[in-house]
Amino acid sequence: MEGKGTYTLILQLKEGRKLRVGALGEIYFEEGFYAYTGSALGAGGFARIKRHLEVAAGNNGTRKWHIDYLLPHSDVLQTVTSVRPECSVASGIDAVLPRIAGFGCSDCRCQSHLHYSRTLDSMVKAVRKAHRV
Repeated sequence: MEGKGTYTLILQLKEGRKLRVGALGEIYFEEGFYAYTGSALGAGGFARIKRHLEVAAGNNGTRKWHIDYLLPHSDVLQTVTSVRPECSVASGIDAVLPRIAGFGCSDCRCQSHLHYSRTLDSMVKAVRKAHRV
């Protein structure tokens, strides 16, 4: 994938589990759907998504970001991209879906960049609306 911008990975966790997430410590993740919003504005742009897919597939063991701890236990279902600012997208999702406090937002003032839904339909609608797709 070429270009730069903001992306949201839509993940499915098929069973609830407690995971240690770097400095955040242990977090219990319920079974369901998660949306992780990140920035791809650096030199590699949207190539960062490829790295996330490698972590999810078990082909990259590096744990650099909070999402790296959840990805190996999840299925990546969709990726939505846009040129909207990362924090605007995360805030848009935050307005309608529950958040996992402090996740993925250590470099900004957002309350979270990871959101939860019991249903895929409500997750996809919230993410697409936040990206204005």
